[in-house]
Amino acid sequence: MRYIDHGAGGAASVMTLAEGAVPEARPGEVLIEVHYAGINRPDVLQRSGSYPPPPGASPVLGLEVAGRVAALGEGVVEWQVGDLITALTPGGGYAEYCTAPAGHVLPVPEGLTVAEAAALPENWFTVWANLRDMCRLKAGERLLVHGGSGGIGLAAIQLGKLTGCEVFTTVGNDEKAAACRAMGADHVINYKHADFKDSVRRLTGDQGVDVVLDMVGAPYLQKNLSILRKDGRLAIIAFLEGSKGEFDLMPVMLKRLTITGSTLRPRSIEEKTAIRDALRKDVWPAITQGKVKSRIHAVFPLAEADKAHELMESSRHIGKILLQVK
Repeated sequence: MRYIDHGAGGAASVMTLAEGAVPEARPGEVLIEVHYAGINRPDVLQRSGSYPPPPGASPVLGLEVAGRVAALGEGVVEWQVGDLITALTPGGGYAEYCTAPAGHVLPVPEGLTVAEAAALPENWFTVWANLRDMCRLKAGERLLVHGGSGGIGLAAIQLGKLTGCEVFTTVGNDEKAAACRAMGADHVINYKHADFKDSVRRLTGDQGVDVVLDMVGAPYLQKNLSILRKDGRLAIIAFLEGSKGEFDLMPVMLKRLTITGSTLRPRSIEEKTAIRDALRKDVWPAITQGKVKSRIHAVFPLAEADKAHELMESSRHIGKILLQVK
């Protein structure tokens, strides 16, 4: 099969098209004929050498795919060869074939193309785990999503609206603001023109929000804490602008705040299967009903994975970036 090799790591230019053996589905796994693979920031980190795959995972990049089931490992009864599916993978997605635990596989939702389905798993597993499982987001609350126009951000906005929340988000330009509004955001703040802390306070009558989903990191920490109201929760999922800094702990004590952090890839097969089950029950029907959408910004051939990564690193995209494999 063809796959993308990133060698010892480095800039996007290190990625090359290579040939290797088709992986075998181990017990409890499915072998997937990959049609599309999603591009995610953890891929960029792994390519650069700062995010090694967990033990036992494929060294090939790629954490989400969509395509057809090509073979079943021992004990798999949930899926059949030929099923159109999308899956969260432990790695290996930038290839013509990859494997995934059967419990991390979902059907292509009715009404979506295979490409649109490939844009779902990594983002939706992540936002569900952080917002619904860890932060206990519930109807009637206020949610602030930083970086609303990326794949994670657009999924988080939609999960907030699906949950019954008032959703705030931050973006860097008018085009991204329009995309967030189209996905349901109630309030969009251009952080280049206004301070998000002041804007949230003004928009909420100085009450603040209940949950913040942050991928910026240290520079936003104190402001995030300042706009959380009592029993508020801050979920940190990335550090795009740094992980180290100083902050005043007093708001955490006075307002009984909770700060959480997580990464998806190291979670156990069982934990991810539980998230898959929740998505299948509560989100997949909403996709079929048109309440949840998948937005694709660009699709590159497998051989142009370097261009896809360069676009990801530029942050110019709105929504998902995909590789077309088949």
